[in-house]
Amino acid sequence: MATYIILLGPPGAGKGTQAEILTETTKLVHISSGDLFRENIQNQTKLGKLAKSYMDKGELVPDDVTIDMIRDRIARADCEAGAILDGFPRTPNQADELEKMLAEFGGQVNAVLYITANELILIERTSGRWSCRAQGHIYHQQFNMPKKPGICDYDGSELYHRDDDTAETVAIRIGVYLEQTMPLVEYYRKRGKLIEINGAQAVEQVTKDLLTALKDNYL
Repeated sequence: MATYIILLGPPGAGKGTQAEILTETTKLVHISSGDLFRENIQNQTKLGKLAKSYMDKGELVPDDVTIDMIRDRIARADCEAGAILDGFPRTPNQADELEKMLAEFGGQVNAVLYITANELILIERTSGRWSCRAQGHIYHQQFNMPKKPGICDYDGSELYHRDDDTAETVAIRIGVYLEQTMPLVEYYRKRGKLIEINGAQAVEQVTKDLLTALKDNYL
């Protein structure tokens, strides 16, 4: 049976870093809802055009459109063993719809990995981030400096500080995330699927805790 894992975590918790590591370790495909939207809109798929029609009007994309995008992605051959879902679901209602959809593939959500850290650590991590303009590679002025100041190690593009990565903006983003996500966290906690991981630890320790939890329960 396919394994489906949901990855949750506020800005700065290290979710993106751990998603890359988990993808490499588990061989499960990482499906980011944000990337999925961009891919469909850029390729002008039917679903992409439909999603853009709502976005252009400043409206939220309906759940069924997002679910159809995820269904289309999971139906591809590389997701035969399952997937790591990042950015969806965001609400209990979306979680219900996701379960119905995964049932079509003979599966279900096996585990929900919730990476946490206190707000001060999250702000410090996120406000110190720099991104490369070409492909969005992430660096940090304290924890992950590039070899050459201001230049991406991978593609040589310029590094810049995003407008929404200031300490003040980050604090607001974290507050909004936690407020919106708590109902979903409780939804999966009640179903015994939530695995809470201390994201304030070193990257290697967070990875070890995630893999241990998955191995003990699901993999």
